[in-house]
Amino acid sequence: MKLDLQRFFDSCNPSKTLVLENPEERQYYIDFASVRGGKVIEALGRTITRLAPNKPTCQLFTGHIGCGKSTELRRLEAELKQQNFHVVYFESTQDLDMADVDVTDIMLAIARQVTESLEAVNIKIRPGYFNNLLNEVIDFLQTPIELKAEAEISLPLKIAKITAKTKDSPKLRSRLRQYLEPRTNNILESINQEVLERAKQELKAKGKNGLVVIIDNLDRIDPRAKTSERSQPEYLFVDRGEQLRKLNCHVVYTIPLVLMFSNEIEALKNRLGGGMAPKILPMVPVQLRDGGDYEEGLALLRQMVLARAFPEVNPDDRLALITEIFDTPETLDRLCRISGGHVRNLLGILYSCLQVEDPPLSRECLENAIREYREGLVLAITDDEWEVLRLVVQKQSVSGEGDYQLLLRSLFVFEYQDRQGRWFGINPVLAEAKQF
Repeated sequence: MKLDLQRFFDSCNPSKTLVLENPEERQYYIDFASVRGGKVIEALGRTITRLAPNKPTCQLFTGHIGCGKSTELRRLEAELKQQNFHVVYFESTQDLDMADVDVTDIMLAIARQVTESLEAVNIKIRPGYFNNLLNEVIDFLQTPIELKAEAEISLPLKIAKITAKTKDSPKLRSRLRQYLEPRTNNILESINQEVLERAKQELKAKGKNGLVVIIDNLDRIDPRAKTSERSQPEYLFVDRGEQLRKLNCHVVYTIPLVLMFSNEIEALKNRLGGGMAPKILPMVPVQLRDGGDYEEGLALLRQMVLARAFPEVNPDDRLALITEIFDTPETLDRLCRISGGHVRNLLGILYSCLQVEDPPLSRECLENAIREYREGLVLAITDDEWEVLRLVVQKQSVSGEGDYQLLLRSLFVFEYQDRQGRWFGINPVLAEAKQF
């Protein structure tokens, strides 16, 4: 079977998230749940559809940046839609400046995305309090926002124009928050009663089972200090967690992985998670704790690459086509092992090879791409940090926010899960560095 090089190149772009509602992109999807240590997405979905279909739920989802969270959330979106829920999925990076986020920013983003999604299915929400508040905001900011010439401007467009102005201006953003902060509870009540409750009634009339809001990319919020004692993630998701949990619909928040290593984890579970622990998406394991190959994980990673080259071919038959993409099967295995099961890293290294030569990709080309990636990582590591990495390999554990910031956020160390629980291993690219 002949390889469609352009389609393969496009499908391997590491910055692209699969949209699983699209039948063509669905063909590229590989379910790693059997090797990741648990059915995380099934658990999120069951909580909404089976355990509490008629009550608002608030669930938390986290994991390494680049480990496949967005793709899994897109799968959750597609499955909930199949079960007749109206799902609003959005990437928070569209609306928010990740370096500087507050609760009212998140609420405005949710209000905008929900009302925009509803208008797409001919449900127009006209909340009195909220609309008046936005008009007052425009007057308060005393900056031209080009709204008044439009007689009947929609609510989502009004919010979009305000947030676009403030996203680009820290000074305006600060003024907006000063105005909105004392009104946070009123805003929450208005969103619940005038937007979400009304939306659920209208959707029920159309035969829908409920409303679900999935907020992706909040895990990318900058961990900088928000106050003298609190980081931005702790302030938002712990201190203000109870407000974020009170939205009157099903909500799934992505949260920064650093919170799993915080002393505030129990407070986070109680205030934002309603007593439930965040669901963690670990890496795809390529090796066992003892260092041996984990064949099931490697087999699924091979299929991830092959599915992007030959999506219509049966999985077993694809294995005979490896040499259409790589000079030998061992070159594909080398790519899978060196990725450490980090999906975006695997695609990134593969994409780098495709930028240099056409398939079948040579082992030399792959080794050059691996070396470039390693050299970029090694530059950031001090002698003291190499010692910490050696300890992690010895203990297979990481503890505390300091270790997280140093090791996991920088992708020096990956987290895995097996029947014994969580364990940590060094990024295989670094394991081959002479400094290690």
